[in-house]
Amino acid sequence: MSKCINVKYEGKPLYNIVIEQSFDKLAEEFDKLGVTGRKLCIVSDSNVAPLYAKYVEDQLSKTGNKIFTYVFEAGEANKNLDTVEDVYEFLIKNHFDRKDMLVALGGGVVGDLTGFTAATYLRGISFIQVPTSLLAQVDSSIGGKTGVDFRAYKNMVGAFYQPKLVYMNISVLKSLSDRLFNSGFGEIIKHGLIKDAAYYKWLRDNISNIKNRNSDALEQMIYVSCNIKREVVEKDPKEKGDRALLNYGHTLGHAIEKLMNFKLYHGECVTLGMIAALRISVNRGDIDEGAYNDAIDMFKLYDFPLNVTGITAEDVVKVSKSDKKMDAGKIKFILLKEIGNAYIDYDVTDEEMLAALKDVILCNR
Repeated sequence: MSKCINVKYEGKPLYNIVIEQSFDKLAEEFDKLGVTGRKLCIVSDSNVAPLYAKYVEDQLSKTGNKIFTYVFEAGEANKNLDTVEDVYEFLIKNHFDRKDMLVALGGGVVGDLTGFTAATYLRGISFIQVPTSLLAQVDSSIGGKTGVDFRAYKNMVGAFYQPKLVYMNISVLKSLSDRLFNSGFGEIIKHGLIKDAAYYKWLRDNISNIKNRNSDALEQMIYVSCNIKREVVEKDPKEKGDRALLNYGHTLGHAIEKLMNFKLYHGECVTLGMIAALRISVNRGDIDEGAYNDAIDMFKLYDFPLNVTGITAEDVVKVSKSDKKMDAGKIKFILLKEIGNAYIDYDVTDEEMLAALKDVILCNR
């Protein structure tokens, strides 16, 4: 079965999130955009392109457009302005104009970089997202956040720029390594923690089917997570208010990610950040130790690392203050009042963060 979610902007339909079991309906969904006789550039990376670029090329060639493909070296280290410049040059040499389009085929790195390139090339050309990782399908492909890292500062350069279509083939998830597949659950569990306690419980109850990559379970999980994110971004498309709730676990998680030199996946670092945020909520009396332990058990079920070594809590706090989510010199921290109910707090102290980080950063001594 297929599912479709329409994302609106200021109450008007903006784009569809289409969830399918193959690439077979990509041409059909693309044709709804009314784009033909143009150039389409598939932007992918060296991991994804050998697996899926030919399938996507074959589908898009049915739409009456000329297909180009640009592939860059995979990895967070290449999500930077140098790679964007290389894509610009490829587009210029192939005479792409404002009515042509980009196609982001890959995980979050590919989607973020392609979206930013689209937002800035010729002051903006259209693009679509074809996410191939679980993390990208439930998070980064939705909502129009695009960007690249700048000198290891994550997503410091970017733009809000919406895709014309998000097309998900969930069968590609079966090709992911266990670790990469599991890392996507950081954002999925986050959706339950901040917005939907019933969904959070469903994730625990369906752990066996999900980890076995049962198609029906994955489809339902992705649909619910995408719908949660849709509701949030529709209310706050440019993160001026409640959309910041989606950053739960990210403030300290991004700092850990940078200090670990991106050796851990994004979802793994977000989970470490959520553990620290949960501890702050316990210390403040908002949630009890039982809820904290239940979350830890959930992270264990999805095979997340629960701690790291080789960095210090002091450095994590210091780096967190260079995060783009700072507001007038204060950290915009997301905490829980209860499972399924998050709020924004501007008064988390260094001492609170340091105390909470004791749960996730192990001393090397």
